[in-house]
Amino acid sequence: MSLAKTGDKVAVHYTGKHDDGSIFDSSVGRTPLEFQLGSGMVIKGFDDGVTGMRIGEKKTIVIPAAEAYGEHSPENTLTIERTQIPPHIELELGASLSMHQDGGQVVEVMITDLTETHVTLDANHPLAGRDLTFELELVSIQ
Repeated sequence: MSLAKTGDKVAVHYTGKHDDGSIFDSSVGRTPLEFQLGSGMVIKGFDDGVTGMRIGEKKTIVIPAAEAYGEHSPENTLTIERTQIPPHIELELGASLSMHQDGGQVVEVMITDLTETHVTLDANHPLAGRDLTFELELVSIQ
């Protein structure tokens, strides 16, 4: 039986967990995740974890933050005056907003602090700075 290698299209069932065991994402009960190994379609640690697996094999991997979504970077936070946000946008802690940057790029940000006068926005990935555990099952190799 062949091993999954760079360039293969694979299908994987996964369950992603935080250090405390809480699940942040899972394909169980849904269609398996399909991607090409080595193509950059998934985070590096996930790609590395699937490489070398056989169809039907199950394993658990721990991906350090640096190989997942990177460390949480203070440079990716911004505090602005509340008046800079259009009044029709409802502001609440934990809410996601889309910001348009110069050049037209859209960046997803999360409201992490809210005062009467200011709003702190965080553009870090929600899983940045966290080690992630994945339970993997290789379903197919093409």
